[in-house]
Amino acid sequence: MNYAFIYDDRLGIPVPELYVDWEQLDESEQSEVLLRWEHIRGRIPNRIIELERIIIDKQRRLDTEDDFPTSCRLNSEIADLASTINDLHLWFRVNQEMESKLHG
Repeated sequence: MNYAFIYDDRLGIPVPELYVDWEQLDESEQSEVLLRWEHIRGRIPNRIIELERIIIDKQRRLDTEDDFPTSCRLNSEIADLASTINDLHLWFRVNQEMESKLHG
């Protein structure tokens, strides 16, 4: 097989991993990847909402935290979660790029 979907713990979703260039996949493989990705991609908005809720909770805790090391840890965790959300937004756009290559 020329591709797989590998679960990414950080993102909370499986992501496609191509072992050849997209153009080297035959039309059937491209369609399979797109179909599977479309199902996974549909879960991304809910995953983002879940992470945003965690950020809001950590920000509330940060607002009342007096311990400097704990504040630093919370800030770092918030930054990591925000980075994950950014990456999820990028992955959400991947489908448009793959479809344009398929139909282009």
